[in-house]
Amino acid sequence: MTTPTLNQSVGSPFTRILAVGAARGDLNVPNDDIVGPIESSDEWIRQRTGVITRKRASDAISAADLATDAAKEAIARAKVDPSELGAVIIATISNEVQTPSMAALVADRVGATPAAAYDISAACAGFCYGLAQADALIRAGAARYVLVIGAEKLSYLAKPTDRTISFLLGDGAGAVIVGPADEPGISASIWGSDGGKWDAVGMDSTNRDAIAAREGEFPTLRQDGQTVFRWAVWEMAKVAQQALDAAGITSDDLAAFIPHQANMRIINEFAKQLNVPDHVVIARDIETTGNTSAASIPLAMHRVLEEHPEVSGGYALTIGFGAGLVYAAQIVRLP
Repeated sequence: MTTPTLNQSVGSPFTRILAVGAARGDLNVPNDDIVGPIESSDEWIRQRTGVITRKRASDAISAADLATDAAKEAIARAKVDPSELGAVIIATISNEVQTPSMAALVADRVGATPAAAYDISAACAGFCYGLAQADALIRAGAARYVLVIGAEKLSYLAKPTDRTISFLLGDGAGAVIVGPADEPGISASIWGSDGGKWDAVGMDSTNRDAIAAREGEFPTLRQDGQTVFRWAVWEMAKVAQQALDAAGITSDDLAAFIPHQANMRIINEFAKQLNVPDHVVIARDIETTGNTSAASIPLAMHRVLEEHPEVSGGYALTIGFGAGLVYAAQIVRLP
């Protein structure tokens, strides 16, 4: 008996980002509004992190609401009908429920049903993980267009008295449409994890322990700042260089450098170690948005394109890194 040959989908050989959308929290929260509980100052926060103010969302606005607004802008700019989306991927650590996924809700809201929809839990590297998956799905023929969103409402995970991370956190969502291209627009991704530092960034307790000890209070975020800073500065600069090497370009070929907006000191040290030339636009969205985890790279990309339209069509180095510890980097052609 002859074994039948299975049909295999084949997609576009290349992909690229077609458009970017963004939504930030509706509230401006300057340093002076949060320094009291942590017994600090505006000067201390600026020197340590570069944050001047951060965007946070009102109680009535959820991460899914921010994701929906960002997605609608990206879809409109890409001029893609939502029914053509083959998948919706949302990177988030702040979905308000354990299940179902935020992606399924947002897919329905934007008219993408019955697209495949799922969430990624990869913290601050989540958006770059999503880009890697969108690229693979399209090239494999599993989708023609993919909506990738980073969406967070971290303010509800911030403890006002925490001095390790809470003063950094902001709320927002960034979205991109990834589609087929005539030439490479998303390079091979350099990604991985270091579970040996699993507890360097994360929640301050398990859900079960928090419910038992705090009468229902949800766990909040905390970090070992020195461990994360050293890892990010020394190890992630190497990953960024590997991404450049894998793409076959150098920092001289970049139009923009868009790292995760974790800390201004980390961003500046990255640029120094990579010898980023003066003509390259460096994203520093953290100054007025704060650290929005999975949303930070697409939000920063959106701002770079708004403020520096001359980089459109050029190459950008993106790199995300965070809790896990996990990381991912790739070179993308900007829309």
